[in-house]
Amino acid sequence: MRAIKKLKFIEVKSEIGAGTRGASLGPDAIRIAALDYGSNLFRQFENIEVKNENHLLFEPQGSLYAKRAKGLITMYERISSEVSKALKANYFPIVLAGDHSTGGATIAGVRMGCPAKSRIGVIWIDAHADLHSPYTTPSGNMHGMPLAIALSEDNKSNQINKPDKETIENWAKLKAIGGNGSNIRYDDLVYIALRDVEPEETALIKNNKIKVMTTAEVKRHGVERIARDTLAYLKDCTHIYISFDVDSMDSSISKGTGTPVRNGITEKEAGSLLARLIQNEKVVCFEICEVNPTLDKENLMAENTFEILQKVVSQLT
Repeated sequence: MRAIKKLKFIEVKSEIGAGTRGASLGPDAIRIAALDYGSNLFRQFENIEVKNENHLLFEPQGSLYAKRAKGLITMYERISSEVSKALKANYFPIVLAGDHSTGGATIAGVRMGCPAKSRIGVIWIDAHADLHSPYTTPSGNMHGMPLAIALSEDNKSNQINKPDKETIENWAKLKAIGGNGSNIRYDDLVYIALRDVEPEETALIKNNKIKVMTTAEVKRHGVERIARDTLAYLKDCTHIYISFDVDSMDSSISKGTGTPVRNGITEKEAGSLLARLIQNEKVVCFEICEVNPTLDKENLMAENTFEILQKVVSQLT
């Protein structure tokens, strides 16, 4: 078990990057689950809520290929600033987010909060690759783009869209947050439970030889080996960020999320995996996203997620 000085919850109740409404209610649903369990977890540690831009949901969505991108730029600036400040103040930030579009902002914050020559590793536990750009997106929803933003990846070689000038300018602004050029490298990225990928993303994964740990491998080899192999792969990184999208779990479990996918990991596997990974001293930030109670029954998704969160926190304190 590792020991750190202090934890800080950063709540991001944003859903402007999703195509389905309700993910902004996820952090509160997790808090309600804590109450139902009689837990005082959220009273033990500092927390801050990042102001959201959800009012934009009632306004025109803007670009067809980067919906509500201007609002997302604002969110990236706010979130990256809070994550960076937390790290510089020697906190371990735990981000409770709505939709996954803001994951790139957390990565930018980790980049800004760590020393200049740091090498940031990313463990992306998710059913989806989130590698689209305005040039390749089939939906225009920006929760499918956070890793492309972090990697500063346009993927023009697989282009299917022709974004307008304003979209291209907004996209450039998003990619620039956190520093000059990409915030992470392809060889410092590991996917776990990835299984719902579009051809344009598959091309990037293959061409850049991104490490992918499939659900089948998790079940075949067990959580301990998957964690060990993942951390060994990222051995040259100085700092590691873990992003946990609840749709990484099987759709029989993850009903309370906007994009459930079959053949995922179980909640027990997710909890054990995260508890094992978080023990590594290089891990400096953890994020949970995409809990959507409007799609759930009896808040079960948030309850499962809260149990996983408790396992993570127990390894950090």
